[in-house]
Amino acid sequence: MKENIIKVKTYSFSLKIIKLYQYLTKEANEFVLAKQILRCGTSVGANVEEATGAQSKKDFIARMHISLKEAKETHYWLRLLKDSEMVDSDTISVYLQDCGEIILILVSILKSSKSV
Repeated sequence: MKENIIKVKTYSFSLKIIKLYQYLTKEANEFVLAKQILRCGTSVGANVEEATGAQSKKDFIARMHISLKEAKETHYWLRLLKDSEMVDSDTISVYLQDCGEIILILVSILKSSKSV
């Protein structure tokens, strides 16, 4: 069976977000932003997972849209962490790159799903 790239990427990203959450709460003593990033960052993959079990094309598209919205929100929080210098710029850049790739894949999936 062919590997589902978006499922793999979002699951891996969720694991990285959990590590970031652990760092923020233990090392940086930051809880509000940590909870925000944990919630939306892990929701991306959860919604992709739900979309793969969708009951209809409309349901699939709706779940993928939610995943895209959560990815964009995650990107926002990551930029805040970077610009506030709460997390090292080099470290957070990896998260931003991963999140950006996920956003591009989700946009592509949505475009192709709507055109069929």
